[in-house]
Amino acid sequence: MNVVSYRPKPEELSYTFGGRPALGKVRPGTILELYTEDCFGGRVQTVDDLPSQVCEFPYLNPVTGPFHVEGAEPGDTLALHFISITPARDWAVSTTFPHFGALTGTHTTAMLQPPLEERVWRYDIDLDKNVAVYHARNSDFSVALPLDPMHGTVGVAPGANEARMTITPDAHGGNMDTPELRAGVTVYLGVNVEGGMFSIGDGHGLQGHGEVCGTAVESAMNTVVAVELIKGVATPWPRLEDDLHLMSTGSARPLEDAYRISQHDLVTWTSELTGLDTLDAYQLVSQAGQAPVGNVCDTNYTMVAKLPKAYLGGAADVYESAHARLRALGSQYTS
Repeated sequence: MNVVSYRPKPEELSYTFGGRPALGKVRPGTILELYTEDCFGGRVQTVDDLPSQVCEFPYLNPVTGPFHVEGAEPGDTLALHFISITPARDWAVSTTFPHFGALTGTHTTAMLQPPLEERVWRYDIDLDKNVAVYHARNSDFSVALPLDPMHGTVGVAPGANEARMTITPDAHGGNMDTPELRAGVTVYLGVNVEGGMFSIGDGHGLQGHGEVCGTAVESAMNTVVAVELIKGVATPWPRLEDDLHLMSTGSARPLEDAYRISQHDLVTWTSELTGLDTLDAYQLVSQAGQAPVGNVCDTNYTMVAKLPKAYLGGAADVYESAHARLRALGSQYTS
């Protein structure tokens, strides 16, 4: 078993997908032990640390990477299996911003009402109890919420020498902010450049679907991920697989186009896997599928289309059984 540990120095954090040299090369089959910073780079530590004062745009949403996967070429697919995602500190933060979030005017949705207050909430993380404790700012109310760690941002370099800010989700991945990307899940990313150049960041101890206020329970993470390469198999949009479901993503504006992309990918993927014609697959996904929301706040929005494998009969074995192989590798790692 080839295990590589990497903790980036602050100056090694990346704020784009593409446009950066690799931090290192890894072989398919490698297990990476990574440290990732929160979306504020650890600068927001108390309720008095307003991001507008302690952070500098565009240095937000840092990721750890990129990593070059040996043998990866355009037209291939990277499979990243998240073995574990664990908050790295006993605290996390969330915020509201004046012009960011789903329930406020933004630079693209201009409104005359006053902007929202910039406010910070600090959560206590208790790994032993598996909770993040919410504290209201203007009352004594508090409540323990169950941890459900995930990564909001994972992706590869886009094609055509393009560099995209890490906050933007698109076909290369990026800041999709879907709670479906938790431990036990494999994400499939289409390779656009030699080596794939994948990065991971934006850990959330907990996030509601949609990330409505614009931030989750933002946490630094210790993450263990297994890396695999599927040669000669293209992936048009990021896809996810857990033990029970196949999932497609779509990122765009407006939200209904993100929804359409994810559903289109899942319908056509289902058709390809089962041999059903397009309309038969469309009918099956329409009645048996789910549509969890990723984010409704970023420069693009993200939707997920999700279908239980049980409804695909014997056709649910995808990407050369990468999920099952990486799951087994992860079990060896943790045993």
